[in-house]
Amino acid sequence: MHQGGCHCGAVRYEIAQMPERHSVCCCTDCRRTAGAPMVAWAIYPKDAVKVTKGAPKSRASSEHAERFFCGECGTGLFYISEAYLPGKIDVASATLDEPESIGAPAAVVQTAERIGWAADIHTLPEFARYPGME
Repeated sequence: MHQGGCHCGAVRYEIAQMPERHSVCCCTDCRRTAGAPMVAWAIYPKDAVKVTKGAPKSRASSEHAERFFCGECGTGLFYISEAYLPGKIDVASATLDEPESIGAPAAVVQTAERIGWAADIHTLPEFARYPGME
């Protein structure tokens, strides 16, 4: 059983299976709704994801998609598009309590819309904590 939720804990969910696919999306829509250069998504059949606490709010993020988020803290949780992913739900995999339990993403998608500098982000120097705070 995989469990997850929003930052403040107002919304919680569970999933009793492994995802069909796990990928990182670089599209403009994902970037702008997350405020991040990319978002990792794990895709499941819609009925596999059960909200166990709270009720996420939703909004149409395009004419073909709906995004679900916590109305209290704003954490993005789910993405549904019957036009592109009929019968499926994408779960923001970083909202899982143990994101590594579903394995690493297998692909980076929508790279045509990726921010240019994000392509080589893995080559930047790394720090275990913020520099000077270690």
